[in-house]
Parts: sequence; structure tokens; C-alpha cells
Amino acid sequence: MKVSHVAFSLFLAGSQTTAFTNPVSNSAKQQSFRLPSSASSAADTTSSANVAQKSTQDPLLIRAARGEKTERTPVWMMRQAGRHIAEYRDLCKKYPTFRERSEIPEVAVEVSLQPWRNYQTDGCILFSDILTPLPGIGCEFTIDEKVGPLMEPMRSYDDIKKMHPMDPYKSTPFVAEALKALRQEVGPETAVLGFVGCPYTLATYIVEGKTSKEYLEIKKMALNEPDLLHAILQQLADNIGDYALFQIENGAQLIQIFDSWAGHLSPRDYNTFAAPYQKQILDKIKEKYPDVPTVIYIKHSGALIERMAATGVDVVSLDWTVDMADGRDRIEAGRKSAGLEGRGGVQGNLDPAVLFANHDVIEERAIEILKKAGSVGHVMNLGHGIEAATPEENAHHFIETVRGYRHEE
Repeated sequence: MKVSHVAFSLFLAGSQTTAFTNPVSNSAKQQSFRLPSSASSAADTTSSANVAQKSTQDPLLIRAARGEKTERTPVWMMRQAGRHIAEYRDLCKKYPTFRERSEIPEVAVEVSLQPWRNYQTDGCILFSDILTPLPGIGCEFTIDEKVGPLMEPMRSYDDIKKMHPMDPYKSTPFVAEALKALRQEVGPETAVLGFVGCPYTLATYIVEGKTSKEYLEIKKMALNEPDLLHAILQQLADNIGDYALFQIENGAQLIQIFDSWAGHLSPRDYNTFAAPYQKQILDKIKEKYPDVPTVIYIKHSGALIERMAATGVDVVSLDWTVDMADGRDRIEAGRKSAGLEGRGGVQGNLDPAVLFANHDVIEERAIEILKKAGSVGHVMNLGHGIEAATPEENAHHFIETVRGYRHEE
């Protein structure tokens, strides 16, 4: 059942192929990772195992995200795969475009594995992009390595006639291949993480045609032609929900939903144009895979924490501008106001800039967050993606600090 696009308030009771071509897929096999020949034959086993495992057999991160008591706090870093790692920068010389690196399965898997091998993070997230499913929906895009994503803006009903249902097995088969391979590579102790972009954030690119600082075009549409924006958001919600299920069916053990630019909305507009569509995706996941944890992240979301929690998401990922203890209380209050049981989980929230400090400071700041978050229902992370200039040894020290910390009984 779809959520109405009318204002969502926590205080209320109760077959298309991508335009990208793969010109160097054969040479990708020269990377240190190889797709195993048994990957396809293991598909059924993998997709069923990731939702059928008993709790005690699941990775540490999955158990923590479900709110279970764990032996220690799990840790990973948003954007952990990418530019701050020297191996990745070397690989970019051979595969200079982002879409090569994320859409050639062998390369995407290698990039995903680099931080896991280097730091032993408890989560291994698929190297991809929130825009990856858009060509399969009828929204083609290119990525300028300096400017970012570019596409023809859609600002009329005629424009959105180009949008259509997605078949992820035809438009994003490389995602399935990569997830299956990652499940085989990392073993049972590490969680393989999938992710999707939420409808409002994806719509900012579709309406603006590129990245933006002010988001004036989509805000003008929201104010002057709200039905048009809702039509875009609904098509995205339907497709992205299916894309999330597709990731789970191919090996993802947790889904993080990113509504990165929803933090630019007023609370009223968030209730109307963001939260209902987030909830549709979350509900679709839980209806089919109730044991798969979900996480939501919004940058600069300090004013929206209760509303995020009210969507029913399992874990709210806090940015660094929110005190962890306050954030935990606000998540619980948001869930309670929406009639949801339990305290709810939390992720985060070290300021990425702290990783430029000396090791003593990194350790002190990380432990402060661990103590405030408590021993149950916390996944340690940064409050935003790791910065490209971060020293690898500092990232490693952060991970080691968290892995070595034990809460007092």
C-alpha cells in the first residue's frame, strides 16, 4: 500500500539497458580481484542465505543494526572505498571514468574490497552510485569527472513520459554480479552493504539536470507544480524500492537509503516531498525481507531526526553536527510519537575532519561517541563520507580504535 503524498507528520497518530558501454571489461580481469566462475551458480544459495540465516550466524554489523546485544561495536566508513586509498588512485589511471570503475563488475568488486582488506571494516559496501539505476528508468546521465553528474532536466509532464518501470536484471546486471562476488570474498563475519538513493534526492538531479547548491528548480516545482513533482517522486519510489529488493536478492545484507539533499528542505516540505517516499521504499523492503536491516542518512539533518526515525527505519545515521546522546534520545522520541516500539538504532557520527588530527585526538573523539551511544544498537561510522585527502594511516587508526574498544558491563 502506497503512502499518500500529503504531508507526512511524525505527530500524527497511529526492459531498458544503460547507455554506458563496457569497452574494457576484458582488461579488467588483470586486476587483483577475479570474479569467481562459481558466482552465478551460487546466486540462489546466496540470495536465500542472506535472509534465512539465524541471528547468531549473522555478521556483527547486522546483529547490531537489529538492536541485538553484540560483543563489540561494529564499524565502517561512508565512502570508505575510493579516493583516499592509493590503490584506488592507481586504478583510476587505468579506468579513468567513474562509470567504468563502478559498472565493470571486476573493478567495482576490487574497489569495494580495498578498504575491507586494508582496515578490516565490519561492513563492505558496494562501490556504486545512487544514480546508477536511473538509465534503467529512462533518465540517462553522464559524469563529468570535474563537474559531476549531468543530464537533460525533466520539468514537464511531456518530459517525464520518458520514465518507465525498471528491470534491474537487464539494466544493472553488473550490480548483481558484484554483490554475489563480494559475499563470496568477505566471508561470514563481514556484512555486505547495499544502498539506494531516495526519490527526493534523485529528483534533484532529474529536475536540476546537475548538482546544485540552492536547488531552486526543484523547489520552484514543489511550490508551483507539486503534482508534477509528486508524479516524478512516485515513479522513483516504485523503481527504487524494486532496486533495493534486487540488491538484497543478490547478496546485500543491509540497505542504506540516502536522501542526502533532503536536509535542504523545511520540515513541512520534508513531510510532503521526502518522508512519504522514503517510507514507501522502507515498507517495500520490510514487507518482503523483514529481517534485513535498513539505515537512513541525510546530510545536515539535525532538524529532521525525529521525522527520520518516524519512517520506521531500523537505524538513523547521524551527521557530526548532532550530539550522539541527544541523537539517541531524539530517535527514540520520534519512534514513540509514530507508535513504533523500541529505542531504534543509530549510526555515526565522527566528524570526518577528525581523521586529519593526531592519533590521540582520533582515539579520544571516537571513544567519546562510543560511550555516549552505548553498547546496544550502534554502528560506528563517520558523520559523512571520508574526505579524499584523509591519510590512510589515520583511517586505519580510527577503525582499530573502535574494533579494540569494549563497553563496561
